[in-house]
Amino acid sequence: MPHALKDVLVVALEQAVAAPIATSRLADAGARVIKLERPEGDFARGYDDYALGQSSYFVWMNRGKESCRVDLNKAEDRALVEAMIAKADIFIQNLAPGATDRLGLGSKDLRNRFPRLIVCDVSGYAPGTANYFRKAYDLLIQAEVGLAYITGTDLSGPSRVGISICDITTGQAAYGAILEALIRRDRTGEGSHLQVSLFDTIADYMNVPYLTRRYGGKEPSRLGLAHPSIAPYGSFRLKDGAILIAVQSEREWQILCRDVLHDPALAADDRFESNVKRVRNRAAVDACIQMILATKTAEVVTRELTDAKIAFGMVSTMNDLLQHESAAVLPVETANGTVEVLAPPVIIDGKRPTLGHVPTLGQHDEALRREFAPAPAPAP
Repeated sequence: MPHALKDVLVVALEQAVAAPIATSRLADAGARVIKLERPEGDFARGYDDYALGQSSYFVWMNRGKESCRVDLNKAEDRALVEAMIAKADIFIQNLAPGATDRLGLGSKDLRNRFPRLIVCDVSGYAPGTANYFRKAYDLLIQAEVGLAYITGTDLSGPSRVGISICDITTGQAAYGAILEALIRRDRTGEGSHLQVSLFDTIADYMNVPYLTRRYGGKEPSRLGLAHPSIAPYGSFRLKDGAILIAVQSEREWQILCRDVLHDPALAADDRFESNVKRVRNRAAVDACIQMILATKTAEVVTRELTDAKIAFGMVSTMNDLLQHESAAVLPVETANGTVEVLAPPVIIDGKRPTLGHVPTLGQHDEALRREFAPAPAPAP
């Protein structure tokens, strides 16, 4: 499969999750990604040791990259990085706000010197906002933006989404913005300065609860495994597990009552005759459904839902995901052996991408220092 970003050079002064997610996607698409690491390495290398003794975060996010250690307090290493950037198409960084300016690698200066360069700065909060210089990590942003407040149940209180959702979505947003900038450069010959923040990214995703509160005057509730605007749409206990059922129309509600719950009278109940009423009477409708489903097995209920063309999903553990018939995995080579990761979601012309090797710390130091050795200063 031809690589869309073949011959695109990316220099990444990155750490942790958000920027590495963006550059891993660029690497998957064929870009050459040089990952600049502090001498002790990206601290994500030490998050855990679950992937054959290596960090699960690092293995997932850093496949297909070259690792080069640099100490940007040293003039010779700053010169090396500048030599790389001079040949790069894209420079992405997620150091603390202001750090690259102090190092002489600020976006404004780089864009002036290299007009075709695409510079992407990833931060916790957007430039120009009161919180721009605050430290910001995924869980902090989940709390600050209100995501934690609408996640969980009334019993649990505000809860963390189970993955680093702010970091991951910000990396995806940066990836999309970079691709747009590449298209724009092809048309205009000009690079771009992109600024992406964790807060802005997840705040954009919060628009439905935000609009609910701002214009509907209603503070969204924590509903656990239930949908705030649709009923029935939630989790129900079976004799041998739990299942999540989603009804999207009045026609489907009628079919669910008739063909799965085997209680057509339920559909005629005045309390449940429309989605608005069912949401208002969620506890009652869920209780009626639960009483019926508690007597059935997953095998029976999934067969009936499938025949009725009602959407459902089992409430799975990670062990269930390991064995899921729809889970596609791809091999990633690491220093400690082959790790299988869940595949990226896009299939191109019927094929999934080939994923590159995960670099050891400083694996490409020598080769990259030779390749990008700054030209010696002219003799006086």
